[in-house]
Amino acid sequence: MALCYRVRSEIFNKLGFLSSQRSNLQRSLISPSTSLASRNYADLPGQKEKKVKIPKALYGGSGNYATALYIAAVKANAVEKVESELLAFAEAVKNSAKFSDFTKDPSVAKDIRVKAIQEICGEAKFSDVTKNFLVIVSENLRLKNIDTIAKRFVELSMAYKGEVKATVTTVFPLPPDEEKALKDTLQEMLGTGAKVHLEQKIDPSILGGIVLEFSQKVFDMSIRTRAQQMERILREPVNIGDI
Repeated sequence: MALCYRVRSEIFNKLGFLSSQRSNLQRSLISPSTSLASRNYADLPGQKEKKVKIPKALYGGSGNYATALYIAAVKANAVEKVESELLAFAEAVKNSAKFSDFTKDPSVAKDIRVKAIQEICGEAKFSDVTKNFLVIVSENLRLKNIDTIAKRFVELSMAYKGEVKATVTTVFPLPPDEEKALKDTLQEMLGTGAKVHLEQKIDPSILGGIVLEFSQKVFDMSIRTRAQQMERILREPVNIGDI
Protein backbone atom coordinates (compact mmCIF):
# COMPACT_ATOMS: atom_id res chain seq x y z
CA MET A 1 0.00 0.00 0.00
CA ALA A 2 2.88 2.36 0.76
CA LEU A 3 3.93 2.02 -2.88
CA CYS A 4 0.54 3.27 -4.08
CA TYR A 5 0.52 6.24 -1.70
CA ARG A 6 4.02 7.18 -2.91
CA VAL A 7 2.97 6.83 -6.56
CA ARG A 8 -0.14 8.92 -5.99
CA SER A 9 1.85 11.65 -4.23
CA GLU A 10 4.58 11.76 -6.90
CA ILE A 11 2.11 11.91 -9.78
CA PHE A 12 -0.09 14.60 -8.29
CA ASN A 13 2.95 16.69 -7.40
CA LYS A 14 4.16 16.56 -11.01
CA LEU A 15 0.80 16.66 -12.71
CA GLY A 16 -1.26 18.85 -10.44
CA PHE A 17 -4.44 17.27 -11.65
CA LEU A 18 -4.94 14.61 -14.28
CA SER A 19 -7.10 15.96 -17.08
CA SER A 20 -9.37 13.66 -19.05
CA GLN A 21 -7.96 12.05 -22.17
CA ARG A 22 -8.45 14.22 -25.24
CA SER A 23 -10.19 12.92 -28.34
CA ASN A 24 -8.87 13.85 -31.76
CA LEU A 25 -10.66 13.63 -35.08
CA GLN A 26 -8.42 12.54 -37.93
CA ARG A 27 -10.28 13.58 -41.07
CA SER A 28 -7.93 12.37 -43.78
CA LEU A 29 -6.06 9.13 -44.27
CA ILE A 30 -3.01 8.87 -46.49
CA SER A 31 -1.87 5.53 -47.85
CA PRO A 32 0.17 4.38 -50.85
CA SER A 33 -1.54 3.55 -54.17
CA THR A 34 -4.99 2.94 -52.65
CA SER A 35 -6.98 5.35 -50.51
CA LEU A 36 -8.16 3.24 -47.59
CA ALA A 37 -10.61 5.93 -46.60
CA SER A 38 -12.42 5.51 -49.91
CA ARG A 39 -12.82 1.75 -49.48
CA ASN A 40 -15.84 1.51 -47.16
CA TYR A 41 -15.77 -2.22 -46.51
CA ALA A 42 -18.73 -2.16 -44.14
CA ASP A 43 -21.15 0.20 -45.89
CA LEU A 44 -24.28 -1.17 -47.52
CA PRO A 45 -25.54 0.18 -50.89
CA GLY A 46 -27.83 3.15 -50.40
CA GLN A 47 -26.96 3.42 -46.71
CA LYS A 48 -26.11 6.87 -45.40
CA GLU A 49 -22.46 6.99 -44.45
CA LYS A 50 -21.90 6.86 -40.70
CA LYS A 51 -19.48 9.45 -39.38
CA VAL A 52 -16.87 7.94 -37.11
CA LYS A 53 -14.91 9.92 -34.54
CA ILE A 54 -11.33 8.81 -34.08
CA PRO A 55 -10.56 8.60 -30.34
CA LYS A 56 -6.83 8.98 -30.85
CA ALA A 57 -4.84 10.49 -33.70
CA LEU A 58 -2.24 8.08 -35.10
CA TYR A 59 0.48 9.09 -37.53
CA GLY A 60 2.70 7.35 -40.04
CA GLY A 61 1.83 4.62 -42.49
CA SER A 62 0.88 2.02 -39.87
CA GLY A 63 -1.22 4.58 -38.04
CA ASN A 64 -3.11 5.44 -41.22
CA TYR A 65 -3.87 1.80 -41.97
CA ALA A 66 -4.97 1.14 -38.38
CA THR A 67 -7.22 4.19 -38.44
CA ALA A 68 -8.83 3.15 -41.73
CA LEU A 69 -9.53 -0.31 -40.31
CA TYR A 70 -10.95 1.22 -37.13
CA ILE A 71 -13.40 3.33 -39.16
CA ALA A 72 -14.56 0.25 -41.06
CA ALA A 73 -14.85 -1.81 -37.87
CA VAL A 74 -16.93 0.84 -36.09
CA LYS A 75 -19.26 1.10 -39.07
CA ALA A 76 -19.71 -2.67 -38.97
CA ASN A 77 -20.12 -2.71 -35.16
CA ALA A 78 -17.29 -5.22 -35.02
CA VAL A 79 -14.36 -3.50 -33.29
CA GLU A 80 -13.66 -6.28 -30.79
CA LYS A 81 -14.06 -9.04 -33.38
CA VAL A 82 -11.75 -7.29 -35.84
CA GLU A 83 -9.21 -6.69 -33.06
CA SER A 84 -9.23 -10.39 -32.18
CA GLU A 85 -8.85 -11.45 -35.83
CA LEU A 86 -6.08 -8.97 -36.57
CA LEU A 87 -4.11 -10.02 -33.50
CA ALA A 88 -4.56 -13.68 -34.41
CA PHE A 89 -3.24 -13.01 -37.92
CA ALA A 90 -0.26 -11.00 -36.62
CA GLU A 91 0.53 -13.77 -34.13
CA ALA A 92 0.39 -16.39 -36.90
CA VAL A 93 2.89 -14.37 -38.93
CA LYS A 94 5.16 -14.04 -35.90
CA ASN A 95 5.05 -17.76 -35.06
CA SER A 96 5.72 -19.10 -38.56
CA ALA A 97 9.06 -18.35 -40.19
CA LYS A 98 7.73 -19.52 -43.57
CA PHE A 99 4.62 -17.35 -43.34
CA SER A 100 6.69 -14.40 -42.13
CA ASP A 101 9.03 -14.73 -45.11
CA PHE A 102 6.02 -14.87 -47.43
CA THR A 103 4.61 -11.59 -46.07
CA LYS A 104 7.97 -9.84 -46.53
CA ASP A 105 8.88 -11.15 -49.99
CA PRO A 106 8.16 -8.44 -52.62
CA SER A 107 8.92 -10.88 -55.46
CA VAL A 108 5.68 -12.83 -54.85
CA ALA A 109 3.17 -11.96 -57.58
CA LYS A 110 0.27 -9.81 -56.35
CA ASP A 111 -2.44 -12.24 -57.48
CA ILE A 112 -0.73 -15.14 -55.69
CA ARG A 113 -0.29 -13.06 -52.54
CA VAL A 114 -3.90 -11.88 -52.53
CA LYS A 115 -5.27 -15.36 -53.22
CA ALA A 116 -3.25 -16.80 -50.34
CA ILE A 117 -4.56 -14.14 -47.96
CA GLN A 118 -8.14 -14.73 -49.09
CA GLU A 119 -7.78 -18.47 -48.50
CA ILE A 120 -6.24 -17.97 -45.08
CA CYS A 121 -9.00 -15.57 -44.05
CA GLY A 122 -11.63 -17.97 -45.36
CA GLU A 123 -10.23 -20.91 -43.41
CA ALA A 124 -9.99 -18.76 -40.27
CA LYS A 125 -13.59 -17.53 -40.84
CA PHE A 126 -12.51 -13.91 -40.54
CA SER A 127 -15.12 -11.18 -40.96
CA ASP A 128 -15.39 -9.37 -44.28
CA VAL A 129 -13.96 -6.23 -42.67
CA THR A 130 -10.76 -7.99 -41.63
CA LYS A 131 -10.49 -10.02 -44.84
CA ASN A 132 -10.92 -7.02 -47.13
CA PHE A 133 -8.48 -5.00 -45.07
CA LEU A 134 -5.79 -7.70 -45.21
CA VAL A 135 -6.29 -7.96 -48.98
CA ILE A 136 -5.65 -4.22 -49.36
CA VAL A 137 -2.61 -4.43 -47.08
CA SER A 138 -1.37 -7.33 -49.20
CA GLU A 139 -1.93 -5.43 -52.45
CA ASN A 140 0.06 -2.50 -51.09
CA LEU A 141 2.97 -4.68 -49.91
CA ARG A 142 2.37 -3.74 -46.28
CA LEU A 143 1.96 -7.22 -44.81
CA LYS A 144 5.48 -6.84 -43.44
CA ASN A 145 4.10 -4.11 -41.16
CA ILE A 146 1.10 -6.09 -39.92
CA ASP A 147 2.42 -6.44 -36.35
CA THR A 148 2.84 -2.68 -35.99
CA ILE A 149 -0.54 -2.04 -37.62
CA ALA A 150 -2.18 -4.48 -35.19
CA LYS A 151 -0.60 -2.75 -32.19
CA ARG A 152 -1.80 0.65 -33.41
CA PHE A 153 -5.29 -0.73 -33.97
CA VAL A 154 -5.32 -2.05 -30.39
CA GLU A 155 -4.63 1.51 -29.20
CA LEU A 156 -7.78 2.69 -30.98
CA SER A 157 -9.78 -0.32 -29.83
CA MET A 158 -8.84 0.29 -26.20
CA ALA A 159 -9.92 3.94 -26.48
CA TYR A 160 -13.17 2.79 -28.11
CA LYS A 161 -13.83 0.49 -25.13
CA GLY A 162 -12.86 3.19 -22.64
CA GLU A 163 -9.69 1.41 -21.56
CA VAL A 164 -6.48 3.17 -20.57
CA LYS A 165 -3.25 1.20 -20.83
CA ALA A 166 -0.81 1.70 -18.00
CA THR A 167 2.61 0.08 -17.83
CA VAL A 168 4.54 -0.34 -14.60
CA THR A 169 8.20 -1.31 -14.76
CA THR A 170 9.86 -2.83 -11.70
CA VAL A 171 12.89 -4.95 -10.84
CA PHE A 172 10.73 -7.80 -9.51
CA PRO A 173 7.07 -8.65 -10.24
CA LEU A 174 4.67 -6.77 -7.98
CA PRO A 175 2.83 -8.96 -5.46
CA PRO A 176 -0.87 -9.36 -6.35
CA ASP A 177 -2.02 -7.08 -3.51
CA GLU A 178 0.34 -4.25 -4.55
CA GLU A 179 -0.61 -4.67 -8.22
CA LYS A 180 -4.30 -4.40 -7.31
CA ALA A 181 -3.67 -1.40 -5.05
CA LEU A 182 -1.74 0.38 -7.81
CA LYS A 183 -4.46 -0.40 -10.34
CA ASP A 184 -7.13 0.89 -7.93
CA THR A 185 -5.12 4.08 -7.38
CA LEU A 186 -4.85 4.71 -11.12
CA GLN A 187 -8.54 3.92 -11.57
CA GLU A 188 -9.42 6.47 -8.90
CA MET A 189 -7.24 9.11 -10.55
CA LEU A 190 -8.63 8.49 -14.04
CA GLY A 191 -12.24 8.39 -12.86
CA THR A 192 -15.12 6.06 -13.60
CA GLY A 193 -15.15 6.92 -17.30
CA ALA A 194 -12.03 4.85 -17.97
CA LYS A 195 -11.03 1.26 -17.27
CA VAL A 196 -7.38 0.70 -16.38
CA HIS A 197 -5.52 -2.06 -18.19
CA LEU A 198 -2.30 -2.52 -16.20
CA GLU A 199 0.70 -4.31 -17.66
CA GLN A 200 3.87 -5.21 -15.75
CA LYS A 201 7.38 -5.08 -17.21
CA ILE A 202 10.49 -6.39 -15.51
CA ASP A 203 13.73 -4.44 -15.96
CA PRO A 204 16.55 -5.07 -13.45
CA SER A 205 18.51 -2.14 -14.87
CA ILE A 206 16.26 0.40 -13.07
CA LEU A 207 17.81 -0.94 -9.79
CA GLY A 208 14.64 -0.36 -7.77
CA GLY A 209 11.54 1.81 -7.49
CA ILE A 210 9.10 1.95 -10.38
CA VAL A 211 8.53 3.58 -13.76
CA LEU A 212 4.87 4.25 -14.51
CA GLU A 213 3.56 5.10 -17.99
CA PHE A 214 -0.02 6.00 -18.89
CA SER A 215 -1.92 8.54 -20.98
CA GLN A 216 1.28 9.41 -22.89
CA LYS A 217 2.98 10.42 -19.63
CA VAL A 218 5.98 8.86 -17.91
CA PHE A 219 6.64 9.04 -14.17
CA ASP A 220 10.12 7.75 -13.49
CA MET A 221 10.54 6.95 -9.80
CA SER A 222 13.35 4.45 -10.29
CA ILE A 223 16.52 4.30 -8.18
CA ARG A 224 18.58 4.46 -11.38
CA THR A 225 17.11 7.80 -12.42
CA ARG A 226 17.38 9.27 -8.94
CA ALA A 227 21.00 8.15 -8.72
CA GLN A 228 21.72 9.81 -12.07
CA GLN A 229 20.07 13.01 -10.87
CA MET A 230 22.14 12.94 -7.70
CA GLU A 231 25.31 12.35 -9.73
CA ARG A 232 24.57 15.39 -11.90
CA ILE A 233 24.04 17.53 -8.80
CA LEU A 234 27.31 16.37 -7.25
CA ARG A 235 29.21 17.12 -10.44
CA GLU A 236 28.00 20.71 -10.62
CA PRO A 237 30.74 23.21 -9.64
CA VAL A 238 30.37 24.76 -6.24
CA ASN A 239 30.23 28.55 -6.10
CA ILE A 240 32.27 29.55 -3.03
CA GLY A 241 30.42 32.84 -2.83
CA ASP A 242 27.18 31.02 -2.15
CA ILE A 243 28.60 29.21 0.88
